[in-house]
Amino acid sequence: MNLNFRKAVLQESDSIWAILSQAIVRRKQDGSQQWQDGYPNLEVVKKDIEKGSGYVLTDNDIIIGYASIVFNDEPAYDELVGTWLTNGDFAVLHRLAISEDYLGKGLAKKILLYTEELALQNNIFSIKVDTNFDNIPMLKIFEKLDYVYCGEVEFRGGKRKAFEKKLS
Repeated sequence: MNLNFRKAVLQESDSIWAILSQAIVRRKQDGSQQWQDGYPNLEVVKKDIEKGSGYVLTDNDIIIGYASIVFNDEPAYDELVGTWLTNGDFAVLHRLAISEDYLGKGLAKKILLYTEELALQNNIFSIKVDTNFDNIPMLKIFEKLDYVYCGEVEFRGGKRKAFEKKLS
């Protein structure tokens, strides 16, 4: 594979939405409640890209993964029931999804590693993430990459597990 991780452009929103749609179905098939309430949707993807926070993972020129990455911008994290490891600047990764055709190749993990590189390039030494309590694949990836469970946050009326990883 010839992988590249870069900012998405608006013309790619339909391709990105197709990947997220697959992930929404996968979550449902896995018995997860995550993403079963009309979120995310195409408008969310377009807003990510317009804000400069939408990123794609490509194999050659084929979009195979997506994530939204923002810096110091997740109001829900201010209401953590628990304790973050750090109180300084942080990166946040949301809406991570991999194309059905590329599952099982460690690409979600790869996007998290690219996120770490991006954070360090911006002199940010913390990544904060969250996922649904029943998103077992994502929970396993956080564990493999040494994310530390910090407590719970609430999004759209549901509680989610929050994690942080300190970078050096």
